[in-house]
Amino acid sequence: MPAAHPAGGAETTGDEISGELARERDHLASSRAALAAMRADVLALEPMAGDPVSLEYLKLDLHRRAEALTDLPDTPLFFGRLDYGPASADHAGERLHIGRRHVHDGTGSPLVIDWRAPVSRPFYRASPADPLGVALRRRYGFAGSGLTGFEDEDLAAGEAAGTGSRILVEEIERPRIGPMRDIVATIQPDQDDIVRADPDVTVCVQGAPGTGKTAVGLHRVAYLLYAYAERMRRGGVLVIGPNTAFLGYIADVLPALGEIGVTQTTLAGLLPVPVRAADTPEAARLKGDARMAEVLRRALWTRLNPAAEAVVLPRGSRRWRVPAYALDELVAELRDRGVRYGAGRDLLAHRIAHVILTRMEEAGEACDDRTHDAVRRTKIVRTAVDALWPKADPVRVVIETLSDPAALAAAADGVLTAEEQRAVVWAKPARGPKSARWSVGDAVLVDEAADLIERTPGLAHVVVDEAQDLSPMQARAIGRRCATGSATVLGDIAQGTTAWAADDWATLLTHLGRPAPIRSELTVGYRVPRQILDYAGRLLPHIAPALAPASSMRQSPGSLDIRPATPAALPAAIADACRAALAEEGSVGIITADEDAPSLSRTLTDAEIPHAVLDDNAVLGTNRLTVVPAGMAKGLEFDHVIVVEPADVVAAEPRGLHRLYVLLTRAVSRLTILHTRPLPGPLA
Repeated sequence: MPAAHPAGGAETTGDEISGELARERDHLASSRAALAAMRADVLALEPMAGDPVSLEYLKLDLHRRAEALTDLPDTPLFFGRLDYGPASADHAGERLHIGRRHVHDGTGSPLVIDWRAPVSRPFYRASPADPLGVALRRRYGFAGSGLTGFEDEDLAAGEAAGTGSRILVEEIERPRIGPMRDIVATIQPDQDDIVRADPDVTVCVQGAPGTGKTAVGLHRVAYLLYAYAERMRRGGVLVIGPNTAFLGYIADVLPALGEIGVTQTTLAGLLPVPVRAADTPEAARLKGDARMAEVLRRALWTRLNPAAEAVVLPRGSRRWRVPAYALDELVAELRDRGVRYGAGRDLLAHRIAHVILTRMEEAGEACDDRTHDAVRRTKIVRTAVDALWPKADPVRVVIETLSDPAALAAAADGVLTAEEQRAVVWAKPARGPKSARWSVGDAVLVDEAADLIERTPGLAHVVVDEAQDLSPMQARAIGRRCATGSATVLGDIAQGTTAWAADDWATLLTHLGRPAPIRSELTVGYRVPRQILDYAGRLLPHIAPALAPASSMRQSPGSLDIRPATPAALPAAIADACRAALAEEGSVGIITADEDAPSLSRTLTDAEIPHAVLDDNAVLGTNRLTVVPAGMAKGLEFDHVIVVEPADVVAAEPRGLHRLYVLLTRAVSRLTILHTRPLPGPLA
C-alpha cells in the first residue's frame, strides 16, 4: 500500500513526517503570498491607450485579470505534487505542485502549476504500469485553507492508491453546504479524457447519477479557456443549465478555477422574448416538435408576392425596364437557392440593379460599382423589393401564425393534423408583441423564425446540461449557437422528465446538428453510495432499459433508511427526520412533489425547524435545510436527502418514475424515504 501521511508508513518516522508537513505548509504560505503579489502587480498597472474606447477595454481586461488572481481563502491553492524521476524525458528531477491556477514568485519561477498544463496531466493519468515519468505522486488533505496531511504513491515502486486513496475519498465525501465545488483534486482518467477533448470536437456525455458529468463539463470549459484562450474568448463560451437554481448552484465553480466572465444562462434566458406563461402539456409537446420548423418556414416564405408590374428606372434621357416576369424569375431563383429570408431581400436589390446595369452596358454606357450601388439604392428599386419581398419580423411571424387559425392551417397543411393545430393555436390572440404572453415553446419558435430571417451568430463552445430534457426545437435553438464551434452535451437518458425527453442520444444530437460527436459514458459513481444507487437502480428496467446500471466506488452501510408512517404521524416523522439529519454534518434537502412543497414548509415552520424553500428565483445559500420541489432537484446534491411520499411524485407527472429516479440519486451520504402510501412497484 502507498504511504499515507501524517499517519505514515513503517519506514517513515514521526519527526520526518512533521518536518515534511511543515515544509509543505511553508510552500503553501509562500504560494499565497506570491499570488497576492501577482494580483497587486496587475492592479498597479496604469493602462495607456490612444483613445477612450481602447482605454476602457484595457481597464476591463486588467480588472478581469485581477479578479482571476483573487485568492479564495477557503480553497487550497494546490492539491497535489508530482516528483518526476530521472527517466523523464522533459522534466527529470523536477518537483511540481499542482493546483487550481498558476502561481510564480518574483523571479518568475513557478510555485504552483495550473492543473490544465500538459505537465500536470500525469497527476490524473500516471499509474505503476505507465508512470509517465513520475516517480512519486502526492495528494494533500485540507481543512478549509489549512494543509492537514498528505499521502504519497511511489509509482516507481509500483504503489498506487487509485480510487482507494483516503484523501481522495475524504474529498469526495466532504460535507457540502451551498454551491457546487470544483473537482480538480479528484478528476478520474475517464473524466480527464472528456475535459481535455479537442476543441473542434463535440462530446456527448451519458452520465449516471454521481459520475460528475456536470463538473466535467465545467472543467472542460476551464480547460478550453486555458489551452485555447484567444479562440474561446474571441468566439465566446456559453453554459446552459435547466433552471436558475441550478445556475446558482454551479456559479462558483469556474471562478474558483480562475475563469470569470463565462456566460451562464437557462434556455429561456437565451431566447429573444420574455417567458411569462406556460403551455398545456400537449401544446408544449407540439411546439417542441421538429415539424414546427417546417410550419414556420412556410409561414415566412408565403410572404413573397408576385410582381404586379415592371420596374421602370429613369436615368438621364433613358428609361430602363425590368419586366414583371423577370422580377418573378429573380425572386424564384433566390428562394430556390435556400438563402435566409433577410439575405434574400438584400440580394434581390442587387439582382435588379445587375439586370439594369447589364442593359445599360449593352447600350454603351460605362458602369462601375458606384453606378450599381446608386441603382440599388434608388427609391424605385427599394419600393419594388418591399413589394416583392416584404420585410419580416420574427416576433410578428410567430404571432400571426399562432393567433390566426387560418394562417396556421395554411402553413401547417400536411404537417400538423387539424387536432394538433387546435392544440397549438392561441386561445386568446395577442394584440401585439408587448401584450403577448410567451411560453418557452413560443419563445423557441421566435428564435427559429429569427434564424430563418438572419443567421444566428455562432459561439466557440457551448455546454448544455440536462440535455436529455430538450425538445427537438430547443435542441435546434442550441445547435444554432454552436454551428461554427463545438459543444459539450451532458445528460442522462434515465433522468429525462419532460414530455418530449429523449429516449436515445442519436435522435437528439441530430436535432442539435451534431449527429456524429464523440460519445462517452460515465458509469462509475463517485458521489452516491452504492446502497442508494443500487436501490434507485431498481427503476432503470422501467425507465431506461437500454442503460447498464451504474456502479459506485463508495460503500456506506446504513445510508438508506425507508420509514413508513401513518398520515397522522407524517408531520412528526418529517420533523424527526430533519432534526436527525441536522444533527450530522452537511447539507440537507427535503424533497417532495411540487404542489406539496408549501405544506411541507409549513410543517417545518410549525415544528420550529429553520429552513429555506427553493424556487426558480432562489439559490442554495448557507441554510443547512432546504425544501426542494421535485421539479427543481435535478443537478443538485445534498449530504442528506429526505424524500417525502414517492408515490405522490410518481403520480404528479407522466414520467413520474423518471422524476423519482432523479430524487433518489441526489444524496451524497444518506437517503431517508418517508411514505404513507405504498411505494411504487419497482421499489416495493
